[in-house]
Amino acid sequence: MGFQSEFNSVCKFKNEQELYELLEYGRTKMVKQGFRVYPTGQKVIAYTPENVAVAIVKISASIAEINFQGNEVTAVEMDLVRKLNDEESRIQTALAYEMFFGEEG
Repeated sequence: MGFQSEFNSVCKFKNEQELYELLEYGRTKMVKQGFRVYPTGQKVIAYTPENVAVAIVKISASIAEINFQGNEVTAVEMDLVRKLNDEESRIQTALAYEMFFGEEG
């Protein structure tokens, strides 16, 4: 057991429904496996499951707990600050691939 630190500039969705709720309603809750530390109050870039930058979000809550099934999970609540335009998305996606999502080398 231990906390895993997240990159301060990355919030990657693995669930299309959570991403849809963010873009449609302006807020969502994302659940991640394991204990993770998300910086509450910080703005971060949100990415689709395909690693495409789509928006700037503000983390409003981060709750790490052991659920009823005995699994370590972290629930992250966030608010949409704004969607990225096409150029911003292209640049952020390229940078994130190089820094976070690309091959280890």
